[in-house]
Amino acid sequence: MACRYGFVAHGLRLTGLCAAMLLTGSLGFILIAQEQGGDSRQIVAEEFTNARPNKPKPSPTTTRPSTTGSRQRTDSAATNTARRRPPPRYRRSTTDAIGGSATTPPARNNSAASTAASAIPSSAAKVGVTIWRLRPVRATDNGARILVMEDGRETQLTPERVESGAQLRVSDRVRLTIESPRNGYLYVVDRELYADGSMGDPFLIFPTQRTRGGDNRALPGKLIDIPGQEDRPNYFTLVPSPSREDQVAEVLSIIITTQPLENFEITDKPVKLSKSQVEKWEKQWSTRVEKYEMEGGAGQTWSREERAASAEDTGRYLTQEDPSPQTIYLVEGKNNQGLLVTVPLRYKR
Repeated sequence: MACRYGFVAHGLRLTGLCAAMLLTGSLGFILIAQEQGGDSRQIVAEEFTNARPNKPKPSPTTTRPSTTGSRQRTDSAATNTARRRPPPRYRRSTTDAIGGSATTPPARNNSAASTAASAIPSSAAKVGVTIWRLRPVRATDNGARILVMEDGRETQLTPERVESGAQLRVSDRVRLTIESPRNGYLYVVDRELYADGSMGDPFLIFPTQRTRGGDNRALPGKLIDIPGQEDRPNYFTLVPSPSREDQVAEVLSIIITTQPLENFEITDKPVKLSKSQVEKWEKQWSTRVEKYEMEGGAGQTWSREERAASAEDTGRYLTQEDPSPQTIYLVEGKNNQGLLVTVPLRYKR
């Protein structure tokens, strides 16, 4: 699928969102995170959001007697209690390996031994990813909307969350949000995946000068949208690609490092990288990953807090009480200088 994004150097091809995949050293061998029912792990979300700033304290208010005269409460305390969101629950995914055609569904592995062996401490490094699908505004929508340009006219659309295992339709419009609970620098590499397990040339699609002026700093509570809200267009459109009929997915490698990467220049277009450079990064930072999907998150609309925290020229950050990512990746410790999570976006022909 080709993605219309205002440049032709490399048409990012986005498609049906499948379960998270981790690319190993062999290009013909893919690991796919397969959902496992009945296993929720709420602590992952709490530890992720605890890295965000605290919500500002409300201004003090005077107390007033209750109707019984035996208890007192403040108006602000009652309001805060009513508005407090319950912590989201995340169901865990196990990691299964498949080889050969990437269209073959992975076998479910529910053995207790396999689950225990793959457990990664909840204190490990994390990265949050949310996929948004844009749809027409409905009268019942009460969240934020995004202003887009279509056919020379401005129109408003509603972004809604999509689970990582969902499939998207041709011509769907999608956006990607990434959040890191630790300081660092974000890079996103795109490659095509074919049915025989081979992959196309790697392109660095973020950062670019088009989005956030090339600023790729990742901070707790600060969301990074790809494309950015201010970009034109500010979404990816999914359309079939005629170049190779055996393409089965786009593979996005999300890299967060403690120091900026070197040896390439950031421009207003994606930068073609050498395969050896990407392989070097994979050897440095690719490791075991566990994926957690928010229960009931699919279909939730973009909040005003998320819109403000991802805008380019605002100082707004998400607080611990604001929405958490749709998908959280727990990354096993390997190198404290960086981490790499590979997310495939699979489509069906």
